[in-house]
Amino acid sequence: MLSKFKEAAQFIQEKTNLSPKLGIILGTGLGTIADNIQTEAEINYADIPHFPISTVKGHKGQLLIGTLNGVEVMAMRGRFHYYEGYDMSRVAFPVRVMKFLGITSIIVSNASGGLNSDFAIGDLMVINDHINLFPTNPLIGPNNPELGPRFPDMSEAYKKTFINSAFDIAQKHGIKLHQGVYAGLTGPTFETPAEYKYIRIIGADAVGMSTVPEVIVARHMGINVFGISVITDLGEERSIFAVSHEHVIENAKKNEKNLVLLVKELVKTMH
Repeated sequence: MLSKFKEAAQFIQEKTNLSPKLGIILGTGLGTIADNIQTEAEINYADIPHFPISTVKGHKGQLLIGTLNGVEVMAMRGRFHYYEGYDMSRVAFPVRVMKFLGITSIIVSNASGGLNSDFAIGDLMVINDHINLFPTNPLIGPNNPELGPRFPDMSEAYKKTFINSAFDIAQKHGIKLHQGVYAGLTGPTFETPAEYKYIRIIGADAVGMSTVPEVIVARHMGINVFGISVITDLGEERSIFAVSHEHVIENAKKNEKNLVLLVKELVKTMH
């Protein structure tokens, strides 16, 4: 796999003169952030050697390289999921490639179900920790020390200084911002009411089908992480309603103005 990471990275590097240190992974319905990037290079995943292909509606499957608010960035417009049939090493493949391209910090975003009774649809939640409820881990198997240690520390999976910066920005601009724990499950089904209740009991504030594998691999490689969820449905017991992927995409856009503002200001503090 090491040679595949490097081959993909070399292909991407040949398409740009920029050398971004900051990566962004955009979740379902959150492509508006990408619209604000002054793009120098736009590469389809299908053209990148060994890259998976995004199969989910709302994930365009493009790697963008350019500047956001004056900061050089590399952004994934669409990600990969375990439920698509990819194993964990494939789900996290782009994060490995980002590291070989010089990325030192990433922003991961997602659409998620809110479990905390204080949350409303459209709210933003900064992720301060996660619970891995996937049946596996992307680091299972032989460990290559060139990628990271056999037993990586996860005591600060989401960098506290990034979280503090986000709340400073939110206060300055009057943006309502929560923080909490994200639980990652396989999907592709949305959770049953009993599952929502269980996940809340074990300590999660939001739940989704992504992010956790990417963050584990990022930390394995020494990449610092900022994570944010847009609450697109409610699993809080009094508020559960039937949900569809179309609802998730629609609801992800309800607070996109504040999300874009937050990310644009945050990137200036992360590079």
